[in-house]
Amino acid sequence: MTPAPHAARPDDVRHRERLVPGPGVWAGVVVFAAVVAVAVSVASWTVSAVVGTVVLVVGVALVLWSSPVVEVAAGELRAGSAHVPLSDLGAVSVLDRAGVGRAMGPAWDARAFACLRTWTGGAVRVEVIDPSDPTPYWIVSSRDAEGLAAAIAGSR
Repeated sequence: MTPAPHAARPDDVRHRERLVPGPGVWAGVVVFAAVVAVAVSVASWTVSAVVGTVVLVVGVALVLWSSPVVEVAAGELRAGSAHVPLSDLGAVSVLDRAGVGRAMGPAWDARAFACLRTWTGGAVRVEVIDPSDPTPYWIVSSRDAEGLAAAIAGSR
């Protein structure tokens, strides 16, 4: 699992999504920026507006920066900075929220790779069939787990 050497061409992309958080996180970023702006308002309203805006922009940038991209393109499955060739993958199963909970419970193998975001509601579990890879499977969150599973299965 090394960083992807290059971005895929648009015609190679079978599935692509950025796992950005839901409205609650965005509201938290806005509220935090507002609280900081109010706290700084004792200096001046101008400073308050500038600081609040800077905190908001930095918060949005941090949320976007920390949101991984899940992509099936150019013969690889990418999840954040990790990637694996599709030829090294076996069975794909779609997990709903309860299925993710079960997969992350007592049955979890500590060698598995996980790119999980709780707000997506679903994920796929993909077996790794490369005998030289110690990772037994990947679990990757997706808002469109069915589409991601179809892209993985259909791209081999």
